[in-house]
Amino acid sequence: MRFFRLLKILAVSFRFGLDEFFLSHERLRLLRPVVRTATFWRKLDRARGERLRLALEALGPIFVKFGQMLSTRRDLLPPDIADELAKLQDQVPPFPSSIALKTLEEVYGKPVNEVFLLFDVEPVASASIAQVHLAVLHDGTEVAVKVLRPGIAPVIAHDIALMDTGALLLEIVWPDAKRLKVREVVTEFARHLDDELDLMREASNCSQLRRNFLDSPLLLVPEVYWDYCYSSVMVMQRVKGTPISHVTALREQGVDIPRLARVGVEIFFTQVFRDGYFHADMHPGNIFVGKDGRYIAVDFGIMGTLTDEDKNYLAQNFLAFFRRDYKRVAEAHVEAGWAPKNTRVNDFETAIRAVCEPIFDKPLSEISFGRVLLRLFQTSRQFNVEIQPQLVMLQKTLLNIEGLGRDLDPNLDLWTTAKPYLENWMAEQLGWRGLSRRLRKEATSWAVIMPQFPRLMHHALTEIRTSALEEKMDQFILEKKRETRRLTIFIVLLIIVILWHLGK
Repeated sequence: MRFFRLLKILAVSFRFGLDEFFLSHERLRLLRPVVRTATFWRKLDRARGERLRLALEALGPIFVKFGQMLSTRRDLLPPDIADELAKLQDQVPPFPSSIALKTLEEVYGKPVNEVFLLFDVEPVASASIAQVHLAVLHDGTEVAVKVLRPGIAPVIAHDIALMDTGALLLEIVWPDAKRLKVREVVTEFARHLDDELDLMREASNCSQLRRNFLDSPLLLVPEVYWDYCYSSVMVMQRVKGTPISHVTALREQGVDIPRLARVGVEIFFTQVFRDGYFHADMHPGNIFVGKDGRYIAVDFGIMGTLTDEDKNYLAQNFLAFFRRDYKRVAEAHVEAGWAPKNTRVNDFETAIRAVCEPIFDKPLSEISFGRVLLRLFQTSRQFNVEIQPQLVMLQKTLLNIEGLGRDLDPNLDLWTTAKPYLENWMAEQLGWRGLSRRLRKEATSWAVIMPQFPRLMHHALTEIRTSALEEKMDQFILEKKRETRRLTIFIVLLIIVILWHLGK
């Protein structure tokens, strides 16, 4: 099955002329005449950006998501390609409405008009995993109904299997692949895709994020209507807003665009460091702005989580970067186990400074993050820094945030915006307030453990004493065995000597 999927990928690539992206590399110049001869039959009358978008749509949801992520990186892509990939955010071809209605009737066990007062058969949005229809409940509540694409699970399973095979081959032929944990990254990506295929999980993600930002002046998260939710259907509050990518329309509505960009950064850092739970699919198609100026988030299929250790490590690194304390950055990498223990911190510090120092005190419009990322990668390879799979979603979200910030306000100073928030967070974690909060959090556990402490201590000491006695007994038995072995050898030798003398 993987072989046939690979053939389809190659066929689609040749059909849409994607070979020109790869054959442009100088090392592959000898293959150009061969490919040109083999593909004489095709007629490429579309622009390269449109052909790339159509190819990704033809290959399925995983490739569509890849295109969505690329569309946020206008600093890395030519404008014609970035503009076309941006259409993947909310213009994926829908599946027939008749199939959506059939799915709803199977799920609810009754006709759609008995479930909803009104149901719009034309989808308002179509994505790689599902599509959304507007409806009205019988009590007059306006809702959005998300319906899973039929037959999508096997397609994703095949693509993940193919990606895993590709990652395995990559680890065989490319030494850096093992250090970058390519297969673990694929596994992490597959886990998040599995979550997206269960809309009940997405509904629970939405509900959790809504609780985290309930009554927030910064972010609105729609309410979930659980009585109507199933694994293939999700019903939530209908939200109305302007897509965040429509900057001109937002200006006409009187929205303060620079403030909107700063608020976006604050929302991201609040999710990451306050809650350890963040929206990990923040491309422009999933973010709107309401009439009250609040962000509105939709599509909660991919969420990221961080442990307290991850948050503390990230905060220390961010603050060290913002303070240009590159030695602390290097030390944090070694302490966290990302870099080998024998790493020369001073050399690592010098390498990080050479990469990061040029990007400070500049607006986003003047920073080539593509060049910075490339040099950081080269530096990490030089010092054998390991990529942490559990932070892949955070890295992806950082790319999305950067793309949003660039589109909204190219003059946004990301460092100045984020630094005060991180400093306050670290003060709360390391100061008296953080200590008091942790003591209150652990008080319940202490109340259970403290009365048992004498018994547990006695039990531990008994085990230690028993282990010590057993160890001494084992040593005694071993020594006696050695003495017995020596005595046996001596007796055997003595008998041999006596017999030899008797023989004479």
